[in-house]
Amino acid sequence: MDVLPLPSSERSLRWRSASGAPAPRRVREADDSLRAAEAYRLACEGTAVLWRGDFQGARQLLAALGRRVDRAPRRSARPEPATPYDAFHRHRQEQGRRARVLGMLLVPVEPGYAVPLRRAPDVRAACAEAYGPPGDEPFAVSLRELLGLVGAHEWRRKGVPVPALGGDRIHPHYGVFSPVRGEYVDLVARAPLPRDHDLAYDIGTGTGVLAAVLARRGVARVVGTDQDPRALACARENAERLGLADRIDVVEADLFPSDVPPGRAPLIVCNPPWLPAKPTSALEHAVYDPGSRMLRAFLTGLPGALTRQGEGWLILSDLAEHLGLRGREELLGHFDAAGLTVVDRLDTRPTHPRSGDAADPLHAARAAEVTSLWRLTPSR
Repeated sequence: MDVLPLPSSERSLRWRSASGAPAPRRVREADDSLRAAEAYRLACEGTAVLWRGDFQGARQLLAALGRRVDRAPRRSARPEPATPYDAFHRHRQEQGRRARVLGMLLVPVEPGYAVPLRRAPDVRAACAEAYGPPGDEPFAVSLRELLGLVGAHEWRRKGVPVPALGGDRIHPHYGVFSPVRGEYVDLVARAPLPRDHDLAYDIGTGTGVLAAVLARRGVARVVGTDQDPRALACARENAERLGLADRIDVVEADLFPSDVPPGRAPLIVCNPPWLPAKPTSALEHAVYDPGSRMLRAFLTGLPGALTRQGEGWLILSDLAEHLGLRGREELLGHFDAAGLTVVDRLDTRPTHPRSGDAADPLHAARAAEVTSLWRLTPSR
């Protein structure tokens, strides 16, 4: 961890960021006397504020900073984006700026994950889930990240109800994509299973939600693969919670399992990141897939991993097409290049709130979005 350049503290304070954000180069200590306008000016200039006042006061200041940074683009004289592609990249730039500004409000954390501020909540469990066992050195973290850890801990504790599992809950771990958009799960729940469904692979299993749906539908054995240690632990825990641990194996693998007999499966399911763009933090890898690397690798390896009469199910949104990031012909070209034939396609519309939010900068693309389950077989 980097060391923060504190102006007045006698002991050093290390910097921590689960998202990989760099340590601020300049830090000023402040308390409840700091006004939002001054904090915003400092943040825009690249000076972080290490909070020494009341914790709830820090939360109010963070909200005030958010209102200021959200107003800033509307004061801009820049013309409206000419294309959805331009709108997407401007939106990402503004999101990045917002994250940088709000990330400049820091709070101290003592050994044992105690926050030494008045009215601070107990964040020990949330920090342990994200950072691991506590060390013996104090550190500073952005308040925005800390609140994110607390929110993720609540999601993990309460779980996310999944209609396709009869309302049973999936408990996402910090940094693992949560199945809050249930429409893609519903597609897996209603697609017709191949005649032979003794075995299925769930590639990039994440929370294990799709593996659980397949097991509940009668697949005798499901092998879920992932590379992320958080996802592997999360999927195993969810299989245990749902009473499916004897039918779901979770293994570490880059896409297809290499050491699981018989080597080929009659059903292989994959829900890769939907947008071919570069992630700006470790937490964005579930959404952004640079150059469609995972998508193309899955399709290329699929024919060799399927049994003779097997099917591959690709779950993919067409949001990238509406944003000009990938064309439909490009996707179909990936199918052809991999030697795959489309047997059928099941479609569904998104139901999440942003799809109906006219104020969203990407509203037109989100409103037109369709999520599809492509049923693929090797070309004969």
